[in-house]
Amino acid sequence: MTDTAAAKQGQGEQKPQRSVRVALLALMIAMLLAMLDNMIIGTAMPTIVGELGGLEHLSWVVTAYTLATAASTPLWGKLGDMYGRKGVFLTSIVMFLIGSALSGMAQDMGQLIAFRAVQGLGAGGLMVGVMAIIGDLIPPRERGRYQGMMAGVMALAMIGGPLVGGTITDHWGWRWSFYINLPLGAVALAMVTAVLHLPKKRRAAGTPIDFAGAALLTVGITAIVLVTTWGGTEYAWGSATIVGLAVTGAAALAAFLYVETRASDPIVPLHIFRSRNFTLMSLIGFITGFVMFGAVLYLPIFQQSVQGASATNSGLLLLPMLMAMMVVSLVVGRVTTSTGRYKAFPLAGGALMTAGLFLLSTMDTGTTRLVSGLYMALLGAGMGFLMQITMLVAQNSVEMKDMGVASSSTTLFRTLGSSFGVAVMGALFTGRVQDEMAAGGGGAVTERTAQLDAASLAKLPVALREAYQHAVAVGTHSAFLVGAAVAVIGFVLAFFVKEVALRGAGPAPAEKPAGEDTAKVAETV
Repeated sequence: MTDTAAAKQGQGEQKPQRSVRVALLALMIAMLLAMLDNMIIGTAMPTIVGELGGLEHLSWVVTAYTLATAASTPLWGKLGDMYGRKGVFLTSIVMFLIGSALSGMAQDMGQLIAFRAVQGLGAGGLMVGVMAIIGDLIPPRERGRYQGMMAGVMALAMIGGPLVGGTITDHWGWRWSFYINLPLGAVALAMVTAVLHLPKKRRAAGTPIDFAGAALLTVGITAIVLVTTWGGTEYAWGSATIVGLAVTGAAALAAFLYVETRASDPIVPLHIFRSRNFTLMSLIGFITGFVMFGAVLYLPIFQQSVQGASATNSGLLLLPMLMAMMVVSLVVGRVTTSTGRYKAFPLAGGALMTAGLFLLSTMDTGTTRLVSGLYMALLGAGMGFLMQITMLVAQNSVEMKDMGVASSSTTLFRTLGSSFGVAVMGALFTGRVQDEMAAGGGGAVTERTAQLDAASLAKLPVALREAYQHAVAVGTHSAFLVGAAVAVIGFVLAFFVKEVALRGAGPAPAEKPAGEDTAKVAETV
C-alpha cells in the first residue's frame, strides 16, 4: 500500500469515528424518548382524567403502550435484520412521533388509548434499534462503555421523568407531556438521517415472510402481558378471564415454537438459543427486569406510607438505587473495554442484587431513610453489573446477521420479566397488607387503599395509621424476600456463563480480511 493510500485510509477511519459519536448521541436521545415517556405520563394522569374523563379506562393508557411495545419488539428486530437497520429505525422514530402528536391532540379517553398504542409500537422499535445499531457500529470489546451510557440514560429518565412530568403539566398543560417528544424526536431523526451510515440490505427474492410466526408471537405476548397486568387488579387470579388469557398465551407460544422450526426465515430463529451464553443472558435479563421494576414500584410506596416521604419528589426517592446503578454500569463498561473480560460481573451483580433485596426485606416501621437508602444503593449496584452486560454478551453470542433478533429477544425477556415482577410482587404485597389489616381490625383493604400516600395517611386515626404502616412494612418484606429468592436464581445461572472472547478484542496476531471476526460464530452448546 502506498503512503498516499495509507493516508486516505487513515482519514477515512477518522471521519466515520466522528460521525459514530454524533450517531450515538442521536441514539441516546431516542432511548431517552422511549424511557422518559411513561415516567412523564404517570405524573400527568390525574390531570388527563380530570379533562377527558373515562376514569374506568385509566389503566389502559399505560397498558396499551406497554402491550404495543412488548408485542412489536421482536418484529422490529427481525425487520432490521431483513431490510437494514437505519430505515427501520427511522420508521420507528416517525411512528413514535406520530403517536405522540396524536396523543397530545386526543379529545377523549378512547382516542388517547388508541394513539398511545401507536406510540408504543414506535417505542418498541426505538429500544431495539438503539441496541442493534450499537451492535453494528461498535465491536463488542468497545461496546461496554457505550451501553453503560445507555444505562445512565435509563437512570436519568427514571429520576427526572416524574419531576419533568409534574413541571410540564403544572405550567404548560398535560398535552405538552406528549408534545415535548416532538422537538427531541426531530433532532434525533435529523442526526440519524445525516450521520448514521449502515450497509443496506435487500431481502432475498422468493423468501416468504413469516406472517404466521409474527401473529402467534404477538398473540402470545399480548395474552401474557394482560395476565400479569390484570391479574389481581382488574380480575381475580382465578377468574375465567385470567385463566382464559393464560391458556391462550401458552397455546399461542407453543404453536409459535412449532411454526418457527419449519419457517424458512423465522421471526425469531431458534438456533440463537443453542448458544449457552445467549440463553443464560436472556434468563438473567428476565430476572433483572423482574427485580428492577418490582423495586421501582414498591420502594416509593414504603417510603411514602411508612417513612412519610412526599409523593411529589417520588423520582428522587429512588436516587440512591438509580445513581448506584448508573455509576456501576459506566465503570463495568469501561473495565470490559479495557480488559475484554466480563464473567465476574454477572456473578457480582447476582450476589449484590440478592443481598440488597434481602436487606430491603428486613425494613420495618423503624427503618430510617439513610438505612433504606444504603440498601437501595446495594441493589442498584447489583443491577448496574447486569443491566448492559446481559445485552453485550447476548450480542457477542450470535452472528452479525442475527444482531436484530438477538437484541429484540433480550429486550423482550427483560420486558416480560418486569411484567411478571410487578404482578408477583404486587400480589404478595397487596395480599399481606390485606391480611395484616384484617387481623389488626383495620377493615378491608383494596388494591388502591393498599397504596395510600403520606397525605392520605395523615387523615387516618393514629391507631389505624400505625396498623396500616405496619401492614405495609410486612407487605414489602414479603415482596422483597421473593425478589431475593428470584435474584438467587440469577446468581446461580451466572456460574454457567462461559467467558468467550469479545469480537474485536485485543490486537490481531496477523492481518485478517475485513469482516472475518464479525462472521465468526460465538461458542454454542
